[in-house]
Amino acid sequence: MKQVVYMTLLVLGAMGSALAQKDKRAETILDAMSAKYKALASYQAAFSYISGRETYTGDISVKGRMFRLKTAGQEVFTDGTVMSTYVKESNEVNIQDYDASASGDFNPTKIYSIYKKGFTYSYLREQKVGGRTADVIELKPDKKNAQIANVQISVDRADKSVRNWQITDKNGKKTSYVISKFTPNPTLPDSYFVFDKSKYPGVEVVDLR
Repeated sequence: MKQVVYMTLLVLGAMGSALAQKDKRAETILDAMSAKYKALASYQAAFSYISGRETYTGDISVKGRMFRLKTAGQEVFTDGTVMSTYVKESNEVNIQDYDASASGDFNPTKIYSIYKKGFTYSYLREQKVGGRTADVIELKPDKKNAQIANVQISVDRADKSVRNWQITDKNGKKTSYVISKFTPNPTLPDSYFVFDKSKYPGVEVVDLR
């Protein structure tokens, strides 16, 4: 589950909030990126990520407070009220009440605004990504006991989209993510974000509500 949770840290304490307020260049870039995604009614993204020597792929769909995340043999469905986590290997789904506030920094419906509270950020460098120019911003959590040490995120200079990012945890382990395809405003019915057991023959349902 940790890899799924870390994926939602796309825009993620030693530096202090005062420093963050002084880095206007980083703030301007992050605000433009945030505005781009918040203006969308819905979106889908395919991604790959590398953790250690392993490479995985996944995709995420978001519509308002709802999201559906699929990666590494696992699917998470949330309609804003109920969260269902399906594990393919065991053909089991865990169902529980969904509390957006409890998920805090890891809520994928808030990943493009999370930097506004609880993080410092600074401009690092310019980077070429697939022939395009991107700006790399580093984010650090204010909490000293946070599981994440820092996040480096590359924002396309032309269209303000996220190109890739790298997460470093408190133990120094690095996980890199790359967006391979992005679809703005796809037509997604609300039912798409609800687990339908009829589509998973023999699934064991564990209701934790």
